[in-house]
Parts: sequence; structure tokens; C-alpha cells
Amino acid sequence: MPGKVLIITYYWPPSGGAGVQRWLKFVKYLRNFNWEPVIFTPENPEFPAIDNTLEQEIPSGIEVIKIPIWEPYQVYKKLTGKAPDEKVNASGFISEKTKTSTLQKASLWVRGNFFIPDARKFWIKPSVKFLLNWLSSNKVDVVVSTGPPHSVHFIGLGLKEKTGLPWLADFRDPWTNIDFYKELNLTWLADRLHHKLELKVLSNADEVVVISDSMKTDFENLFYRRYTVITNGYDIDDLKTVNVSLDIKFSIAHIGSMAKSRNPIKLWEALKDLKDSVPGFRENLIIRLIGTVDFSVLEAIRKTGLEPNLEITEYKPHNEIISFQQHSRVLLLIINDTPNAKLILPGKFFEYLASARPILCIGPEDGDAAKIIAQSGAGYVAPFNDKERITNTIKILYSNYLNNQDLNSIDKISQFSRESLSEKLASVLNTLKKIS
Repeated sequence: MPGKVLIITYYWPPSGGAGVQRWLKFVKYLRNFNWEPVIFTPENPEFPAIDNTLEQEIPSGIEVIKIPIWEPYQVYKKLTGKAPDEKVNASGFISEKTKTSTLQKASLWVRGNFFIPDARKFWIKPSVKFLLNWLSSNKVDVVVSTGPPHSVHFIGLGLKEKTGLPWLADFRDPWTNIDFYKELNLTWLADRLHHKLELKVLSNADEVVVISDSMKTDFENLFYRRYTVITNGYDIDDLKTVNVSLDIKFSIAHIGSMAKSRNPIKLWEALKDLKDSVPGFRENLIIRLIGTVDFSVLEAIRKTGLEPNLEITEYKPHNEIISFQQHSRVLLLIINDTPNAKLILPGKFFEYLASARPILCIGPEDGDAAKIIAQSGAGYVAPFNDKERITNTIKILYSNYLNNQDLNSIDKISQFSRESLSEKLASVLNTLKKIS
């Protein structure tokens, strides 16, 4: 008899961006492994972007339950002069047009110190109340919560405490070791509360799933228990619809937001030097940034004289992003220059792998992303602040481009297919079902 899993997620189509992909793809394939998903998600969320094409990927007949959520972003918009329908970067760490204002900094401080664990906290109590009533007439075997936002984990915890249902907490990102945690400028009391709530989730969940080996180690240092690693991945179906015709020019494409902590100054300097010293490089180079870009990044690009080579594209639907990836000569992966850099393994990285284009990773050579790149032969890694290494690596990539030798093999990455990862998740759910 199939199992039934209730999945509590803030991000669900028509949400765009990285947050929606992981569980949309799990839901797509879980039925193959004898699990029927039910989705619980907000009725009126504040999404960073809208991608209506993703709704086509929801399997027929999937039950989606929605209730309203109150969030403080309308107040924030009034204070910062944003239009009521303008999208908000919920983490608050990307300022596209100007340097971060005093008001933005103050808003960020309020966000970190008063909205704990996050600004979606007001959804917890109404959701627990609603779902308890729903569960009284609907049987499920396992409850899953996926964060961030980490407030959703307390909906899962509330249901576990009231019903005894086994609960799986899925962490797509760290909590107190996330790259921007220190930028919240927390008081000692707020910091203590964040750690206390994090520990409460880690110690009470029947299963905790994380996305990388380093994140597992990181959580083990916080609270020692069993953690299961299920990475993000790629969906082979996303690649079937794209006819690949490579860019004529030497295009270096970065997909996704580029915050201040992800601003690769040494890369821009290296590209400037190559423009000045390598014949033809100036004419061939295209820097393509697809997504939200912080003002500091644009300022650095202008300072190094790379603006004539720059193309900025606003958020695109997921199917178009896949196309951009496969057309590009080089895919740029920037690992944040932050203390937790080793454990950062972005969801887009696996789609980079499947695109069979060379990856230029700017980040730690002993990080999780670097290990997979080395194992799969998918590209090159250069340290964030090592201009010489970055320059030499680009020279290799440019030479391969000129000689039409820049195609990668994707034979070694099948373990990261969404279907394989869903099978692994189903195995974890099967274990939890036995205790329900």
C-alpha cells in the first residue's frame, strides 16, 4: 500500500528561484517509489520571482492545501518606498540600484532580532491548528518540513507533538551557519534564541536531511545524531527540450543572484588583464549575469572596464535558464567568500553539471563543490582571492574555446538525477513509515 507524505513548504509554483526546485522535483518522482505527496503551502506568499511554467511540472492529481499567511513585507515596502507589488529579496542582502541604505540596514536588524526564526513565524500557529483539523479526517504516514524559511520546521514539530506522526526536517541551507548570519547583527539574546530553536529542531525531528557532506559535519558539531545527505540534483527531462547551439563568443554565464559576499573582485581583475594582453579576448568576451545582481558587483565591473562586455538578464523561467546554461561556453559558479564556504553546494550546480558545459568555480579547493567537480571532470576550481590561478584557469578555458574543445562528459553524474535522489528519499520515508 502506498505511503502518504505531507510536505510543508513555503516555496511552491508559481514561485520561481532556487527554493522551489528541490521539492517540486521530489514530488514529480515520488509516486514512482510508492509515495503519494500532499503539499501544504501559503495562499499569498512573498515570492522573490514568479515562474508560471513550473506549474506544468506538478503531477496530475497532487493535492495542494493552502491557507493565508501574514508577513511584515508590506510594512517594509512602505518604510523603504517600494511599490506594494514590488518583489522583495527576503534575506535583504542584495541591493540592486544603490548601496545599502541606513533604513535597509535597520530593517535587516529588525528582521534578525525580532522575527525569530524568520518573518514567516506568524504562519506557524494557524498552520498547526489548520493541519490538526485536516489530519483528523486525512491519514498521512510522515510529515516533512523543508526550510528555509526555518519557521516551517515548527509546523512540523507542532504536528509531531500533537499527533505522534514521524517528522522529517529537510535543510536546504544551514541556519546559524548560513553565509549571511553575521550580517543580521544579532544581539546576544537573539543569537542565543536562534541557536536554541535550531537545537530544538535538530534534537526533536525523527530524521534530518541535509544537502551536503560538509553540512552534515557542521550539524554534527551542533548536535550529534544521524543525518542523511540527499543533495540537490538535475532533472533529465529539463534537458530534452533544448536544442544546443553554442554561443559564438566566449560567454561566461552566472545563473542566480550575486550578492556582495559573492562578488569575485579578482575574477573581474583577471578578465580586465586578459582583455588588455590577449589578442582577440576583448572582442570575444561576454559576461552574462542572469538574475539579481548587487550594486557592489556592478560597481566592481565598471571599475575594471568590463561594462562593454556585460549582459544582465532579469530572472527568466526555469526552462529558459536551462537553455542559457547549455548555450554558454563557460558556467560560472561563485562560492560565497564566507566562513561556511566549504559546505555551500547550490542547487544550480547540479544543473550546471548536466548542461555538459565547463564550470569555472571560484571558491575553496577543498569544498563540496570542488570535490564533485574533480570527481566528474566537469571543470576547474580557483580560490576566491587568487588572481593568478583565476587568470591561468581562464586562459585554459579560452584556449579550449578557440580550439572547440570545451564540451564536458556527463557520464559520472547519474547519482545526482532527480529520480535517483527521489528514490533515496523514498527509502528514508519507508523507514519512518515503520514507526508511524
